[in-house]
Amino acid sequence: MIDVQSLIQHLYVFFAHLGGFGLVLLGILDSSFLMMPLGNDLLLVGLTSQHHNRLIYYIPMAVLGSTLGVLVLDLVLRGAGEDGLKKHISARRVEYLKKKVSDNAGFAVALAALAPPPFPFTPVIAAASAFSYPRWKLLSVIAGARLIRFTIIGFLAVWLGTYILTLAKTPEFEYAMVGFILLCVVGSAFSIYSWVYRSRRK
Repeated sequence: MIDVQSLIQHLYVFFAHLGGFGLVLLGILDSSFLMMPLGNDLLLVGLTSQHHNRLIYYIPMAVLGSTLGVLVLDLVLRGAGEDGLKKHISARRVEYLKKKVSDNAGFAVALAALAPPPFPFTPVIAAASAFSYPRWKLLSVIAGARLIRFTIIGFLAVWLGTYILTLAKTPEFEYAMVGFILLCVVGSAFSIYSWVYRSRRK
């Protein structure tokens, strides 16, 4: 039987061992098609809590990962347009996103990049790409918003570093993390299944 808690710890150790490159890799996964809410935030907190002096390195690496993830999503969806978006998102939600993006795409994208879950990040980015929001603007807004977000998170990690490390060693925190990551795994599997199934069906 698989020891889930041990597996989660090994995954975290793997990404943490990569340091800044772990933030890039997890950022790409988090900002594209996988459901990993707060994944990069938590990794940034963990790394910064242990290595305060590397904060100015970790922040841009986290921003780079998120921006590259959005680029991957954009490359896949931009050519599909509104019809392609409807293959993966309900028509009602597409109309809602279309209105939001049409009114002020930059603000909608920035808010999606700054806001924590459950604010929908991927659908907003998908809509901006499908409705031809300029790629350079999309990536610029994402990079700027993520820079603000990760800078705030990073300095909070420096300020609360000792408390965070103490909390991370408690059984309650470990169980919470196991549950959180299991939720991400299930959500990612469902997300990938939905994209593949609906694409083939259409």
